[in-house]
Amino acid sequence: MSRCPWCPADDPLYVAYHDEEWGVPTKDGHHLFEMINLEGAQAGLSWRTVLHKREGYRRVFENFDPAKLSKWTQKHIDHALLDPGIVRNKLKVAAVVRNARAVMVHFNGSLDAFSEFLWDHVGGKPVQNEFEATSQVPAKTEVSDRLSKALQKKDFTFVGSTICYAFMQAVGMVNDHLVSCPRFREVRKTVKRKV
Repeated sequence: MSRCPWCPADDPLYVAYHDEEWGVPTKDGHHLFEMINLEGAQAGLSWRTVLHKREGYRRVFENFDPAKLSKWTQKHIDHALLDPGIVRNKLKVAAVVRNARAVMVHFNGSLDAFSEFLWDHVGGKPVQNEFEATSQVPAKTEVSDRLSKALQKKDFTFVGSTICYAFMQAVGMVNDHLVSCPRFREVRKTVKRKV
């Protein structure tokens, strides 16, 4: 049994992410808000880049607190763009602020309501896939298409279908560990116990 082939064995941080976090179902709204923004930041880049800047993102973006981020002005955004701890892309930085405002407006600032909205797209339970090869894993699905459109209607940005599917994989809305990966069965057991 070996890990999913996309996980680089020479990167301890990435290995820990694969072994402890990726694909584990979470309904923690704060974590979900962080991850939707990090997946958006990853667009066009490698996940390794964003993963290694994660602590920088937490520091710069008020630990992903929507209430605080929703009050940011252009001055805050300009200041964030000077920080090497994040990917300094104007559109992606502005997207975090816009997404925070969307949580405040469309979910009354409730990350629990945000979590429920996201999980409703999979009926409240993770989709259990059984892929044997990376080539079988889709980049997006009908569900991620619907989630993307629903988020965009609520004024979120950097939430295209491909980004949404990567997000769904990361937070355990789908279990896309390959069947040959030890985490495949471990995540399934976690689902039976907790979700």
